[in-house]
Amino acid sequence: MSSHHIVREKQEPALLILGLDNFPDELLGQLLEWSPTLIVTSYTAEIVHAFGIKIDILVSDADPFENFQSDVKYIPAGNNSIINFALNYLIANNYPAVNIIADELSLNDYLAYVTQINIVIFYKCKKFYAIASGFNKWKPQGEHIELLGKGADLHTMGLEKVNDTNYKTVNDGFISIEFNTPFIFIAENIG
Repeated sequence: MSSHHIVREKQEPALLILGLDNFPDELLGQLLEWSPTLIVTSYTAEIVHAFGIKIDILVSDADPFENFQSDVKYIPAGNNSIINFALNYLIANNYPAVNIIADELSLNDYLAYVTQINIVIFYKCKKFYAIASGFNKWKPQGEHIELLGKGADLHTMGLEKVNDTNYKTVNDGFISIEFNTPFIFIAENIG
């Protein structure tokens, strides 16, 4: 039996590739599976093109180089950082979500955007995303997560604190996280 799915534009999260150092090919394939809008930088464009992946948008703070794929939309970042420009572009064009692959991570770069667009950042062997108080998720016993929220008065259920930001699930089942700030970031292992 086969199933046919119609994927509507913007139904799947856009994919912003800021870097691919040590990023697993299998996970990249999963993120590309439903043909998301693919946004790259001048740094990552050649790498992505070498994989034979179709690029939709090139955001760059430099002049565009030779156009090696047809129908690539070039957007100059201008005085904005590439991250800011790309996220502003996605929000202005009504994208509800974006997956970001990065070689460097500063969560401060994303603070102004987490209430406007659903952001998942893949960095090293972890994925980072913002959560609201009252977050619940099923996790297996012994899984490690990080809770990153300066000044948040954290209250957890189903988690055991390992150190300042690291927690471990106590049993198979739902974990619950509550706090007194608008959001915090959670980091989960992806490998």
